[in-house]
Amino acid sequence: MSRATITADRDFTVGPVPHRLFGSFVEHMGRCVYSGIYEPGHPQAEEHGFRRDVLSLVRELGVSVVRYPGGNFVSGYRWEDGVGPVSQRPRRIDGAWHSIETNAFGLHEFADWARQADVEIMEAVNLGTRGVDAARSLVEYANHPGGTCLSDLRRRNGSPDPFGIKLWCLGNEMDGPWQIGHKSADEYGRLATEAGKAMKLVDPSIELVACGSSNSGMPTFGTWEQTVLRHAYDVVDNISLHAYYEEQDGDVASFLATALDMDHFIESVVATADAVRAAGKHDKRINLSFDEWNVWYTRRPGEDQPDAISERGGWHEHPRIIEDAYSVTDAVVVGTLLNSLLRHGDRVRIANLAQLVNVIAPILTEEGGPAWRQSIFWPFSQMANRAKGQVLRLAVDGDRYRTEKFGDADLVDASATWDDENGCVSMFLANRGLEESAEVSVALRGLDTARIARAEVLTVPAGADRFATNDAGRPDRVRPAALDGVVLDGATTRLTLPPLSWAVVELDVTRS
Repeated sequence: MSRATITADRDFTVGPVPHRLFGSFVEHMGRCVYSGIYEPGHPQAEEHGFRRDVLSLVRELGVSVVRYPGGNFVSGYRWEDGVGPVSQRPRRIDGAWHSIETNAFGLHEFADWARQADVEIMEAVNLGTRGVDAARSLVEYANHPGGTCLSDLRRRNGSPDPFGIKLWCLGNEMDGPWQIGHKSADEYGRLATEAGKAMKLVDPSIELVACGSSNSGMPTFGTWEQTVLRHAYDVVDNISLHAYYEEQDGDVASFLATALDMDHFIESVVATADAVRAAGKHDKRINLSFDEWNVWYTRRPGEDQPDAISERGGWHEHPRIIEDAYSVTDAVVVGTLLNSLLRHGDRVRIANLAQLVNVIAPILTEEGGPAWRQSIFWPFSQMANRAKGQVLRLAVDGDRYRTEKFGDADLVDASATWDDENGCVSMFLANRGLEESAEVSVALRGLDTARIARAEVLTVPAGADRFATNDAGRPDRVRPAALDGVVLDGATTRLTLPPLSWAVVELDVTRS
């Protein structure tokens, strides 16, 4: 049995829990929109064609903000195609995902859906094939009250009130050679600066996210962020990070430790942004928007080639693309990635699990059929709904294990929050050990524990293995259960985590 000791002090905090840390992502890709959130004619569809069963799951998931409409899709997208009478909207080729876009779902539909889902909109503008004029025009259409050509067009199209979108992405992954309209750092930095300036002339209240490197493995990583921010520092408020992880060649030990890579990625971008701040003698700090992250199997075991969308033949509406089925192992990894984001909540102010429905998503649906929760739904939902107040700065001392990719890693990974208003400490814990349980003791300083309010754990179901998943026939196979044996021992809480598990423990506390 492995062991870990965790110490937390009410006066040692990272900062407030960012509300936007629990975001997600809806892209016009595969079945995320069509037959995902939107399916007119479905038995669960309401009057606008939105699936009620999916809306219910999204609200349960606890999503706070949703990035839209892409992703790679946005770099070839004309926002004007998605407004006005649906019967008059053009059908277009989408080169990003080798599919046909009907444009039956656009900005008005998404804004209506977001209101029902109770989420904030994070809108992306096309800086691939378009630029300054299209970006500022979209802000005017979306946010200006009325009395101008574009705002009055919005009103005629059925939305008399402005959408009031505050959060805007300046393009997507523009350093990626796969991106439509791929640019150099100087090209993008200048364009993002001028587009951002024009957008803020229309609506000075908006917040802007500049594209960082597409991932930390890019040859451009580091120098890209530095160059872009040298151009755009005074205009933008955040810079983006994207990261996807998968188990490769059976190296589950490294896969379970990928949060160490996320930690390093975040800290590297913070260092770069702060270096530009110092060199430019700027007053404000640039924060981070981790607006794409998840587990994504680009190469499944036994497959010789990565997922190649364009090789599947033909042009189709909403084809099935990267609909990964997530296992217990994946859920534990997602839990540790959430821990990493929460631990860096002082600078990571926005994060978006990519994507929301069907496409590498916590929610799966069948066209005309049911919707259900994937294994990764649970750690996200538990943290999104229970991480309140202040992020506690934890000291973790315990057994470690060796990984090929990341060196030594803690067997027990943890984060925690303290909600003074409601008198609650929430702890989020993962046991990366595949074979051994972990004995964990948690000491709270400056807080007295009155009782254990909640203790739940997600682990391998009885009679299954670590690859167990949920599906339409067994939608609840992988889900949290009661974590027994949690005890209070004076100022210390003691518990045992099963092998390969993710747990949430809530304590009712008072100031001591």
